Amino acid sequence: MLPTDLVTKHFKLSEPHKAALDKLGIKTIRDLLYHFPARYDAPGGEASVSGLKLGQETTLVGTLEKLETKKGWKSRIPMSEGYLRDNSGRIKLRWFHQPYIAKMYADGTLVKATGKVTGSEGKLYLANPELQKISATEAGLFGTAQKAPTKGRDEHDPNSLLQDFSVPFFAVYPETRGVTSLWLRHAVEKVLKSGVLSSVEDPLPAAVLKRYNLPTLSSALHWMHQPQDLKDATAARKRFAFEEVFLIQLERWRERLRLAHEKSFVVDPPKARLDEFVAALPFAPTNAQQKAIDAILADMYSGHPMSRLLEGDVGSGKTAVAAVAATATVATRPAGQTFGTLQVAYMAPTEILAKQHFESFIQFFDHAPINIGLITGSGCYKFPSKLNKDKCTAISRTQLLKWVANGEIPVLIGTHALIQKSVQFKHLALVIIDEQHRFGTNQRRKLAKKESRIPHLLSMTATPIPRTLALTLWGDLDLALLDEMPPGRKPIKTEVVKTNERPAMYEKIRERLAEGRQAYVICPRIDEPDPDKAFALQAKSVKAEAKRLKAKIFPEYEIDILHSKMTPKEKDEVMARFAKHEIDILVATSVVEVGVNVPNATVIVIEGAERFGLSQLHQLRGRVVRSTHQAYCYAVPESRGEPTVARLKALVTAKNGFELAEQDLLQRGPGQLSGSKQWGISDIGMEALKNLKLVEAARTEAQQLVQKDPELKGHPLLTQALTDRTAQLHFE
Repeated sequence: MLPTDLVTKHFKLSEPHKAALDKLGIKTIRDLLYHFPARYDAPGGEASVSGLKLGQETTLVGTLEKLETKKGWKSRIPMSEGYLRDNSGRIKLRWFHQPYIAKMYADGTLVKATGKVTGSEGKLYLANPELQKISATEAGLFGTAQKAPTKGRDEHDPNSLLQDFSVPFFAVYPETRGVTSLWLRHAVEKVLKSGVLSSVEDPLPAAVLKRYNLPTLSSALHWMHQPQDLKDATAARKRFAFEEVFLIQLERWRERLRLAHEKSFVVDPPKARLDEFVAALPFAPTNAQQKAIDAILADMYSGHPMSRLLEGDVGSGKTAVAAVAATATVATRPAGQTFGTLQVAYMAPTEILAKQHFESFIQFFDHAPINIGLITGSGCYKFPSKLNKDKCTAISRTQLLKWVANGEIPVLIGTHALIQKSVQFKHLALVIIDEQHRFGTNQRRKLAKKESRIPHLLSMTATPIPRTLALTLWGDLDLALLDEMPPGRKPIKTEVVKTNERPAMYEKIRERLAEGRQAYVICPRIDEPDPDKAFALQAKSVKAEAKRLKAKIFPEYEIDILHSKMTPKEKDEVMARFAKHEIDILVATSVVEVGVNVPNATVIVIEGAERFGLSQLHQLRGRVVRSTHQAYCYAVPESRGEPTVARLKALVTAKNGFELAEQDLLQRGPGQLSGSKQWGISDIGMEALKNLKLVEAARTEAQQLVQKDPELKGHPLLTQALTDRTAQLHFE
C-alpha cells in the first residue's frame, strides 16, 4: 500500500460510499491519513442514566426510542425529541433548531450520546447531544479497554507504534452522510497496519523537528489517529499546525525575495503638491495616518515593488491614506517624460463600494481635478464631464478603456472588472486593493501588461486582524496600522437587548429618528422560513421585519429593504435614497457590512446577534460610526446561552476592533474570523493561529531557510510540498 494509491484499490466501496468520501475530500490513502479527528473520546468512564446530575457533562451508551420532530410549546422552536435507554433507565434527548435529527436515526439504534444534563430535578434531559452510532461489539468495549504501556516507544520508528493493543481513545472524525467515524477508524487502522507509514517522507528538516521537539511525520500521523495518550495527540497536532504555517511562510518569504529583485516605479511627487493635497483633507491626519503615509511614500520611492497591508478599524481613515498615495502617484511623471502621469488602479469588492470610492475620490481631488474613471459590470463613468466640470458622466466601455490605455485617465476605480484582459494601462504604478483580497505578483503583472516593472501594492482591510493571523496570511506584506480614530468621533454605545426590553429600545430609536437621524435593522434572513420545512433556519427575515416595523412600531417613518438577491441597480437605488434621507429605516441583511457610508445613520439594530461572529458584529456597527453624532448599536440575540452572553459582553466592553478580533480568535476560532476556506488553511492550521509563539517560530525558520537557500535546492521534499500546496490552494 502506498500513500498515492486510490482508496478504491484497497477498500470495497459502493457508489454512494465513494461519493460520500469524495465529499470529505478523500480519494487517496494520503487523503485518508490526513483526514484528522475532530476530537477524541475515552471509552471508559461512561455514566448511567440513573446516576445523572443537573449540569453534568456526560457520555451515555444506549438505544434510541420514540424520536420525533416537534415545535416548542411556547417558543415554537422546531426541534427533535426522543429518549435514550440504558440498563438503568431512560432520559429525554432534545435538539433545538435541529428537527432533521429525528429523521436520521431509527428507533433501536445503538449510540453513544455526549452532552450536558439540563432541565430541572425530576425533569432532566440531554441538550443537543452529539450522537455516534456504535456496534454491539464496540459497545461491549466501553469501560473494558485498557491503556497499553508506552514504555520503550521510539517516536522516530513508526513500526514500534504498530503494537497490538486496545485503543485507549476513540477518534471522532468529521463525517458526512454515508461515512461514519466508525468506518473511518477501521479504515485508518487497516492503513496503519499495512506499514504505509514506512514509505512517507518528512518534508520538515530534521534540525527543525529537533529544535522544537516535534514528532516525525510518521509518528505524528499515527498519534493523530491512535493516540496512546492525549499528550501524543497534542504533539501531533502541534507538528501539523507548525508545518502548515511554515509552508505558508516559506511561500510568503520567497515572494518577498522575488519582489526585492524586481523593479517598480520611483514615485517622487513635488512636495508642494502633496502638502497642498493633505492640507485640503476634511481633517488633519492622525498620528497613525501620518506614520502610514510616511511609510507608504518611502516604499514607493525605493524603486522596488511595495507590498503593504493597511489595517485600520472601521472609520479610522484608510481611504484618506489611500488617496494620499494615489496623489503622490499621479503627481509623478513617467521616467524620461515631461508630460503625463503615473496611473493608479483601485479595486473594491462590490459595485456599491466601488461607486462610493469613486465619489470619495471626486471630493478628495475637488481642488486639483484629475480624470477619474469607474468601471463595473453595470457601466462606466468618468469625472469630470466635458460639459459640466463638477459632475461625472456615463461613457462607453470602449472609450473608457481607450483613455486608460493612453494614460488620459490616471485613476481607475472598479470591481474585479479591472483585471479583465481588455483593461490596459500605460503606466500603472500603484494598485490599491480594498478589503483583504489576496493579490500577488501574477495579478500585478496582468494589470501592468505593457510594463516590465511591477506596480506597487497597497492592500487594505477594515477587519481588525489578530497579529498571528496577519503574520501568517500576509507574511509577505509590511503592516501599517491605523489604531487611532479621527478627532471628534465618539465611541459607539452598544447594548445587548433582552426580549422584554424591546419596547424601551424602540423608544430610544424613535428619539434618534425625531432628531433627524436614520437607522439600520439587520436580519439574518431575507425571506420568512417555509413552515413546511422542519429544518429551516428560524430567524427574523428582512421582508417580514420591515412589514412588522412599518405596521406596528414606526408607521410614521419611511422603511425600505436591502439584501443580496436584489440586482446591483436595485441596491444602488435603495442606497442612494437612504443616503438622501428619503428612507428613515433600512432593513437589510449583512450586505451592508462592508464599506457603505451614510454619515446620518447613527443607529443599528442587529437581530439574531448570536448568529454573527464578533468581528462581523463590529463591522456591522461600524456602519453608524461615520460622523461626529453619537452612535448606538443594539444587539438582540434570539438565545441567551453562556457562549452567546460571553461573546456579546465582549462586544459591549471591548475598546476597539483589534481587541474584539483577539476575542473572536479565542472564542470561535480564526476560521470564523476570516474563513478558513477563503484562505486555504485547514482547521488544524487555524488552531495554530491562537499560538503566537508557534507562528513566530515558523516565520523565523522560514525566513532563515529562504535566506540561505532561496530556491530550496537542498530541500526537494519542501519544494514538492510547496508545489502541491500551491496547486491545491492557488495562493494567487
